[in-house]
Amino acid sequence: MSVIIQSDQLRTLLLGNRITKSTGTLAATTVPLFTIAGGPCLVVSLYGLVTTSITVANSYKLQMNPTTGDTQDLCAATDIGSTDTLAGSILQFSLPTTTAPAKLISVGYGTSLLNSTVPIGQIEHVSAGTDGVISWYLTWIPMDPAGTIVAA
Repeated sequence: MSVIIQSDQLRTLLLGNRITKSTGTLAATTVPLFTIAGGPCLVVSLYGLVTTSITVANSYKLQMNPTTGDTQDLCAATDIGSTDTLAGSILQFSLPTTTAPAKLISVGYGTSLLNSTVPIGQIEHVSAGTDGVISWYLTWIPMDPAGTIVAA
């Protein structure tokens, strides 16, 4: 049987370009994950894969820090360590409510589809804990022909 289109080609057609960034061992600080340049881009999906277990309390969130304008949360700060988030867990987003933004979740029904347009700047993670490693996976489409997203 011949294959007309490969799985990575289908993903690119449906979700856009894909990029990955590992946090390295989490530290109690703010660290850039992805850099948006050239123009706004549509973040189609974003999820994290825990590659080293997170075992200490860790209020963790993702935020967009634009070159011009105010930093905005992409999700609410969530404790991802007090109940141990084990290696192999997938971090996705819960559904936002009318009064609160989405939280990160590692179990239950969540979504990795954001469909959020981001401006030129950086997507950052803010961690309060000091152990564990997360690899973040992002798919994106440029909204401007010059728009790009690369690992920071």
